[in-house]
Amino acid sequence: MKPNLIIVIVALLALGTAAETPAQSTEAPTANKIDAVFSRLISSDAPGLAVLVRKNGSTVFARGYGVRELRTKAKIDAHTNFRLASFTKQFTAMAIMLLVHDGKLRYDERLTEIFPDFPMYGKSITIRNLLNHTSGLPDYEDLMDAAEKSERTIWTPEKQIQDAEVLELLKKEINGNFKPGTSWSYSNSGYVVLGLIVKKVSGNTYGEFLQTRIFAPLKMNHTIVFQKGENEVANRAFGHTGYIMTHGGQNVYLSETDQSPTSATLGDGGIYSNLEDLANWDDALRNHTLLSEKEFQPALTPVRLADGSEPHWPAEPNDDNLHPGKPVSYGFGWFLDPYQGRQRMWHAGTTTGFRTVIEHFREGEGLTVIILCNRSDLEPQKLALQVADIFLSSKN
Repeated sequence: MKPNLIIVIVALLALGTAAETPAQSTEAPTANKIDAVFSRLISSDAPGLAVLVRKNGSTVFARGYGVRELRTKAKIDAHTNFRLASFTKQFTAMAIMLLVHDGKLRYDERLTEIFPDFPMYGKSITIRNLLNHTSGLPDYEDLMDAAEKSERTIWTPEKQIQDAEVLELLKKEINGNFKPGTSWSYSNSGYVVLGLIVKKVSGNTYGEFLQTRIFAPLKMNHTIVFQKGENEVANRAFGHTGYIMTHGGQNVYLSETDQSPTSATLGDGGIYSNLEDLANWDDALRNHTLLSEKEFQPALTPVRLADGSEPHWPAEPNDDNLHPGKPVSYGFGWFLDPYQGRQRMWHAGTTTGFRTVIEHFREGEGLTVIILCNRSDLEPQKLALQVADIFLSSKN
């Protein structure tokens, strides 16, 4: 699913002792207002979050609260790498757009042109449908459940489903959930397939392509596509869920739950990154570093259905359905609905033990707010909008 005044801050804070990273800041009263949103939530020895606020291309607040994991109690800071979950989708979309830029891919290219053995229902699914969630591909987690019941195939946090297995599950289906372009449904399946398309069309792995074309050029030096057993995450935050109990007057967060059966898929959520690197990503978005403004415009164009109508979230609630039945504005890897009358692009991420969000306002204050959490009981989007309100309602 973002974010001229400078003061360098170096301190340790979060309910007394959270790790604060070196950062430029607004005047102290504004920094104190931002800190007040978070400091009451996180005790210094509990899993927590990292916050980045940027205005007009400058970092005005960057601070960590709590610890990366409970074994060493290492503090969260600007270099702490969090699993981005669906925040990853904007990078997958950018990779596809770069391949279009290279002339190796077309937005109207059909799924069966890329994977000739894909069933006939893929013949009417385009790259554009995959990018904007109008493909109708079945949800791979639903297919996993069905396979576990009928074929006794069991996926676990130790034996995780891989991208190629997702594709095979989709190939076993005869029909999609709806005719492409006629409806809208948030699709992790679509972004797993997009990651596989990056691999097939580029001739490199998804991770290699992103490293070469996105991370290295932007000096996102510690951002990686994580694959267990193949690479390691430096300064890694581990995810936590479970329950909170009272102990000596403090809340204690107990359970590390860092991986799930679906944690190995890549294009829909496999990237780890940190505040320092994401500041560079924010710069690239504002400055059109990777693609020209014209080339990036499709990502910022809200999808319309085949009949020209506005899409809506599905009526039936589920884990990926944020606003059942409500209108939805989505481009390529970004939600695009405005906030307080201001244009924005945003995306949230949710996976086992992690919650993330980027709120990137495209006009006026040039504001971006990014929050990365390594615990599942927080609502980073609500917190990010509380921070945004500090700036959007201010006359500074």
